[in-house]
Amino acid sequence: MSPTVFRWKGYRFFFFSREEERMHVHVMCADGEAKFWLEPEVALARNYGLSGTQVSETMEVVKDR
Repeated sequence: MSPTVFRWKGYRFFFFSREEERMHVHVMCADGEAKFWLEPEVALARNYGLSGTQVSETMEVVKDR
C-alpha cells in the first residue's frame, strides 16, 4: 500500500507503509521517481530519471511540507 501524501504540479508524493523504518517520502511524475530521507534532515536517497532541476524543486517542496 502506498498512500498519497499530496499532489503538486503533476508530482505525486507518497510512501510505502512497510518499506523501512527511516522516515522518507517518494516523489513520482511521468519523468521518473525520487526518494527523499526526512530525517535527520531532508536529503536525496535515490533518483530514477528526474532532472537535477526536478530534484531540487521537489526537495524544496518536501522541506516546506
